Amino acid sequence: MYATTGFPTIARDIITAITRIALGAIFIAHGWQKFNEWTVAGTTDSFSQMGVPLPEIAAPFATFVELIGGALLILGALTPIVGVLLAANVIGALVIVHLTPTPFVDQGGWELVAAVAAGALLIAAMGPGRFSIDRFLFSGKKGRGRTRTSGARSVAAEA
Repeated sequence: MYATTGFPTIARDIITAITRIALGAIFIAHGWQKFNEWTVAGTTDSFSQMGVPLPEIAAPFATFVELIGGALLILGALTPIVGVLLAANVIGALVIVHLTPTPFVDQGGWELVAAVAAGALLIAAMGPGRFSIDRFLFSGKKGRGRTRTSGARSVAAEA
């Protein structure tokens, strides 16, 4: 599942868990801000003023994808789907609001949204690691990940 690196598998799994937790906390914080501090109605108004298309759909989508998706990312649950949804959400923010000549977030730049989008996509592509709900739910009989079908095993053996 992972490319061969100098890190032992346990180290990769720990690093992946730390990354999921950090990214998930960032997403939850932003979703909670939209839900609790600004409210969904206030976020809708803000999105409308920023020129976000369909703000009455985009605001609740962003709010709940960030809140629920952030929590699922921390747990490592439904990781491929959640990672892509979170990345799509912030790539939309990047293109519509944050695509400025400066990268700096304090100047409305793109650095934060680009970093969290890249992190979410990486977790979606590489998987949540050993310390995750996905690993628990979808692991094979011996806890070594999904098992290959006999056809896949024979093709892999021939390669």
